[in-house]
Amino acid sequence: MHTTLFPLPDPTGTDEFAMSFTSTPRGARLARLFVSHCLDSWGHPYDSDVNETLTLITAELCANAVRHGRVPGRDFHVRLALGEENGRLRLEVSDTRAERRPVVTAAPDHDAESGRGLLLVTALADEWGVTDRRHGPGKTVWACLSASRRSAD
Repeated sequence: MHTTLFPLPDPTGTDEFAMSFTSTPRGARLARLFVSHCLDSWGHPYDSDVNETLTLITAELCANAVRHGRVPGRDFHVRLALGEENGRLRLEVSDTRAERRPVVTAAPDHDAESGRGLLLVTALADEWGVTDRRHGPGKTVWACLSASRRSAD
């Protein structure tokens, strides 16, 4: 028996996906899996450069939302959209901690256990930034990636 953990996106009629997730490591993991599945259904297979890259960016931004943006009892929100005019994918991760905005600093010491997430996002995304959350308190960290991106192989 096949069980689906979340509703599947409709690959024929939608160019946007949005959902709230619990501010827990499990919620971050489910968000990453759902974005990967959504990209696959939009024609970017799981092993494609676009899917792997945007899934990694999703993992980093969701982990930050859970670790640094968590407010007890509040979910974080993920939105993935395909730009109509330029074929760019835009990922948004929103949380309710407006006062904790991400900042890229110098690379951490080589033996540090954290501090590389936004460096990865900076290296992988075509562009990224942070804005005030559109609906409610908080912030939205967003990243854009070309949907036609090809692997360097």
